[in-house]
Amino acid sequence: MLTPPRPRTRADLAARLPDDHARAWFTEALADAARAASAPEGGAVPGAAWQLRFVTAGRHCGQDAADAVRTLLLIEARAGTETLTRLYREGSAAERRAVLLALPSLVDGPRATPLVDDALRTHDTRLIAAAVGPYAAAHLAPHAWRHAVLKCLFTGVPLTAVADLARRAAGDGELARMLAAHAAERTAAGRELSRDLRHALSLTGAPTEEP
Repeated sequence: MLTPPRPRTRADLAARLPDDHARAWFTEALADAARAASAPEGGAVPGAAWQLRFVTAGRHCGQDAADAVRTLLLIEARAGTETLTRLYREGSAAERRAVLLALPSLVDGPRATPLVDDALRTHDTRLIAAAVGPYAAAHLAPHAWRHAVLKCLFTGVPLTAVADLARRAAGDGELARMLAAHAAERTAAGRELSRDLRHALSLTGAPTEEP
C-alpha cells in the first residue's frame, strides 16, 4: 500500500503498536502534544518536546505505525501552518508524509498548498499519494490539481489515492484534453492505456475508445 490506513481512535492505534514500551511512549507523546496545544507558543517553538517525539516516532513505535502516530501528534498539538511548514521543510520523507496527512485536520484555506506542490515535484510515490488527499481536493487550484492527477498516472500512484476525484474531474474539459494527449502519446509509443487512465477519462465525460 502507498499509504497506511488511518486508525479511527487512539485505542486503535495503540493496539497496532509492537509492545508495551511503544504504547507507554505513545501515551507520553500524546500528553506532550496536548500540553503544547494548551500553550500555543510552547507548541510552536522548535525543539518542543512533542516535536522531538514527532521526529523519533519510527524508532519507538515501528515504521508501520509511524505515519499514523506522527499525524496524530500534529493534530493533538494543534500545529499551526508555520510549524507544519518548518517540520515539512526540515523533515525526512516519512515526516513530510505525516504533515501532508494532517493538513485536512489542521489548515483551513489554501495556505499550506505550497507543501502539496513541493511533494508533487518529487518522485516519491508515497509522498505523492499523501499529497493528493482531501486537502488537495479542497484547496489545490484547478491547473495544479490536473497536473497532480497526471503525476499519479506517470508515477504509478493509483488514482484511488486522489481524494474526491470523481467530483473534481466531472465535466473538466481541460483535464480531458490533458488525459487524451497522454493517452495518444502512450498509443503512439505502442504502450497500453492503464485502467486508471481510462477511468479518469470516463470521469471527465470524454468518450473512450475500446482497445
